[in-house]
Amino acid sequence: MRHLLTLFDLSTEEILDIFACALDLKKALAAGVREPILRGRVMAMLFDKPSLRTRVSFESAMTHLGGACQYLGKDVGWGDREAVQDFSRVLSEFVDLIACRTGAHERIEQLAEYSTVPVINGLTASAHPCQALADLFTLSEIHGDFPGQKLAYIGDGNNVARSLAVACAKLGVHFTIASPSGYGLDDSFVQQLRDEIPAAQVDMFDDPLRAVVDATAVYTDVWASMGQESEKEERKRVFANFQVDGTLMRAAPDKAVFLHCLPAHRGDEVTDEVIDSAQSVVIQQAGNRMHVQKAIVAWILR
Repeated sequence: MRHLLTLFDLSTEEILDIFACALDLKKALAAGVREPILRGRVMAMLFDKPSLRTRVSFESAMTHLGGACQYLGKDVGWGDREAVQDFSRVLSEFVDLIACRTGAHERIEQLAEYSTVPVINGLTASAHPCQALADLFTLSEIHGDFPGQKLAYIGDGNNVARSLAVACAKLGVHFTIASPSGYGLDDSFVQQLRDEIPAAQVDMFDDPLRAVVDATAVYTDVWASMGQESEKEERKRVFANFQVDGTLMRAAPDKAVFLHCLPAHRGDEVTDEVIDSAQSVVIQQAGNRMHVQKAIVAWILR
């Protein structure tokens, strides 16, 4: 049995296998084929945080594969009404796998420690592996093979940035990040990345223009994530020079595409000119969440 809590849990070969499966499933769906390979299987969706893409993409994925989902909100009492170890073991008796979307990463680690079924990280404060896999799958559709590609991330060194850095390192993609001082990737994460993936190409800047040179993709995310609402105004001031606008996109090569994990705060981290441009592939990127998560579920359940 395997869990997917961060992308450090997957090898390069496993990621490529998931991508190959995702491509096959995407082509099949386009042809009207929805083979019920997971007939009778049940996924519990344990969500502490609100969601559009994660919830609907997982539910649709399981339905297409012949399985079913059960949405579990805060009312189930995870770690509140019932001890984590009891909750996790009992839930494992009812379902075949668990997709979890929560805050502190320690919560999903505790869930997985006692679970007897696979746990998939749908988002924590530290990692967003399903998002990053969908992002790199999207790049492969657009630009082909990964060697020679460069992803420039502009903004906060958050869960999305960390997962992207690992995904890029695993696949041989050059990853650059431009962040204000004190808001980039933390030192302990960068050290772990270099220790576990010595070939990782990671460069950090405080100037977005330097980060996008030779980029095949320019990526950004909101400046204040869920749970950081009290910091919103301060972050808006700090990140003011890290907006992805037309000037920044023109500093990247013409072939560069624009990526955003959504939801976007238009006028803050990205302008309408960019997110609505021909370079923007944010809808294709969002759609690929479902295809990649289908493949993850099929892979993790073997």
